[in-house]
Amino acid sequence: MAGKPDKAAKQEARRAKRAASKARRKQIFEAFKMQRREDKALIPWMVGVFLLSVVVVFGIGLIFDLHWILLPVGIAIGVLAAISVFGRRVQRSVYTKADGQPGAAGWALDNMRGQWRITPGVAGTTHLDAVHRVIGRPGIILVAEGAPHRVKSLLAQEKKRTARVAGSTPIYDVIVGNEEGQVPLKQLQRHLMKLPRNIDAKQMESMEARLAALGSRAAAMPKGPMPAGAKMRSVQRTVRRR
Repeated sequence: MAGKPDKAAKQEARRAKRAASKARRKQIFEAFKMQRREDKALIPWMVGVFLLSVVVVFGIGLIFDLHWILLPVGIAIGVLAAISVFGRRVQRSVYTKADGQPGAAGWALDNMRGQWRITPGVAGTTHLDAVHRVIGRPGIILVAEGAPHRVKSLLAQEKKRTARVAGSTPIYDVIVGNEEGQVPLKQLQRHLMKLPRNIDAKQMESMEARLAALGSRAAAMPKGPMPAGAKMRSVQRTVRRR
């Protein structure tokens, strides 16, 4: 009797896995169709890197008289290269659309991989300027987004407040934008990854607990980039009530 439920559970798990895989493939295909409509160079780039990969591997095989053996390897590498091109162009398109929209920096931080402790909107204004706090191996990084003339003072206030409990932990500050001295949205994750490692995982946990006691001076930020031209009156009204 005990074997039947186990068998049924395994079958259900396999069905769920197949359904999830099918949904993922469908999602990727929909993303491909959407990107192809917006990016006319997508197909030429994908075909180009595929053929280049195959030709290079096949050429190496000719040198050692292993060209037919290496041909399947070249095809596999070509497929992976084409998929990589697709992923990079989709990512670039997403960041281009999000650039300059309220909440875009917070969204980019939330999508970071690795041991990063993200606290979005630790400070903000009713104009949806915001400072987000990141704790990582470099230390504490305060990431600001919004109008430069407002966000600089907001960032300075939050940095001063954070320094009270940070001790010797380094504090970095970043303003997201396309002006001089700012970090473009599409380069934000890379910028943080390049910062030097100053603390370990145990110190990160300790610092996260200490900073949590500071609370938040945040305004209500959107959960991701707001569409360009979106009406912000209702959002700002919510902010004033907080």
